[in-house]
Amino acid sequence: MKNGPIGIFDSGVGGTSIWNEIQKLLPQEDTVYLADSKNAPYGEKSSAEILQLSIKNTKLLLDKGAKIIVVACNTATTNAIGYLRKNFDVPFIGIEPAIKPAALQSRSKTVGVLATKGTLASSLFHSTSENHARGITVMEREGKGLVPLIEQGKVDSFETRELLRSYLEPMIEKGIDYLVLGCTHYPYLIPVLKELLPETVQIIDSGEAVARQTKSILERNQLLNDSPTKGFHQFYTNGNLSVLDGFIKRSSVNYKTEKSDF
Repeated sequence: MKNGPIGIFDSGVGGTSIWNEIQKLLPQEDTVYLADSKNAPYGEKSSAEILQLSIKNTKLLLDKGAKIIVVACNTATTNAIGYLRKNFDVPFIGIEPAIKPAALQSRSKTVGVLATKGTLASSLFHSTSENHARGITVMEREGKGLVPLIEQGKVDSFETRELLRSYLEPMIEKGIDYLVLGCTHYPYLIPVLKELLPETVQIIDSGEAVARQTKSILERNQLLNDSPTKGFHQFYTNGNLSVLDGFIKRSSVNYKTEKSDF
């Protein structure tokens, strides 16, 4: 199992932001990534649909020998990870909006959360907010329309900027000093976000923390790959292959992308 790949799935290309942090921290590990772009965004689907898609993706990754699975999707984590952990015999790493560090560090006592509908509506998100953001005003905003634009490679388009501007302005007016990104697609928007937000607003995403947690769980389960060579990275998408490739080729790794109808 040590030589098995780290399995990662997301509702499209967004989870490659998590993959990138994992491969930087664990360069000797192989990875296999599923970009379920044809079903993106998960955030607009029912909990039952999200669960079934998560089960499908998990089974595919296990068929490809995954020794651990990273659910690189906030919506899938909040709606399905409990079931996955109970029903599959591999470790799972989940992702949820980093409300806790934002709430702890906020001086204005007002933080913004930009996430999908499915994440914001989940019980896990609400329990996290209640447990870690007492005394803090949390401004939740659904980033409707952003995931499809990123899936089309339109990260810096006029339409993307206008959508972001409409979502951010109410938060800015209320004096947020932290913006929590609650979707793994959104880190690709950070350059644009920095242009639109005041310098006083800090942006928080979960990528580095997820990579550290993945390493910790691999160590705990004695699953770290001790090969001296760099890992190989296999990507499968049921969407636009060139868009996926565009996000991966920024990293200098040995990889292959493949179109697959899963």
